[in-house]
Amino acid sequence: MKKFTKETLSNYNGKNGRPAYIAVNSTVYDVTNNFHWTNGEYHNMMAGQDVSFNLTNTSDVLVHINKVGSYI
Repeated sequence: MKKFTKETLSNYNGKNGRPAYIAVNSTVYDVTNNFHWTNGEYHNMMAGQDVSFNLTNTSDVLVHINKVGSYI
C-alpha cells in the first residue's frame, strides 16, 4: 500500500476530477465514489486531509470503503 504525508494526501481532494482520499487513524481511504463525499466534501469535512478528529465512530462508516494506503 502507498504511504501518504500531509502534502501528498492534499492532492487527493476530489476537486477538478481528482480522486478523493481521507485519512482516518493512520489509514487512507478512497471516498471518490462514495455518495456522501460529493465533490470531496462531507459535512464540512474536506477530502485530502486527516479527518480522524471529525469521525469519532469510524468502524461502521468505513467498513465498506477501500483502503489505499497509510498516513504517516
